[in-house]
Amino acid sequence: MTTRLILVAHASTSAVRRAAFPLDEPLDGHGLADATAAADTLPRHDAARCAPSRRCLETAAALGLTPTMDNGLRDGDLGRWSGRTLDDVAADEPAAVAAWLTDPTAAPHGGESLGDLLDRTGAWLSELPGTAGTVIAVTHPMVIRALVVNAIAATPASFWRIDVAPLTRTVLRGGAGRWNLRRMADRLG
Repeated sequence: MTTRLILVAHASTSAVRRAAFPLDEPLDGHGLADATAAADTLPRHDAARCAPSRRCLETAAALGLTPTMDNGLRDGDLGRWSGRTLDDVAADEPAAVAAWLTDPTAAPHGGESLGDLLDRTGAWLSELPGTAGTVIAVTHPMVIRALVVNAIAATPASFWRIDVAPLTRTVLRGGAGRWNLRRMADRLG
């Protein structure tokens, strides 16, 4: 049984525009307008899923989806760094940022380590093959990057080399422990 998984990154928010670690903020005006304009560009699908955050739920609604909320698609937990820019955190805690960027087990922010995120998303991906057909999942750039790393069996260090912009689509195809990357981060619309 083959699954076509279309991962859609949520639309822009004020945190995205400030290059800040996200909070549970709503879409900004541009993000909402862009998602609404992209609604007619989604392909036919058999199921839709969505991370439980406000920005993902608003993106799904603007795209015209009626998804099942899926906690497995929740964003990485960045603990006390949430809401702050990487530059601000790096100025205050350079050793902590260096550890976070180089050690997949490090969680100096008090949240989820990269290794934990990769394990969680890998488990989610391994459970998905029971779903046949096309699944659209609205989620976070961090989660999409982790799913791609898992799908192509890349190293954790490659996570930092993947860019996922707002309202981009990444397509994976596979099932039963074998996934292929079909398309990477092209913009909806």
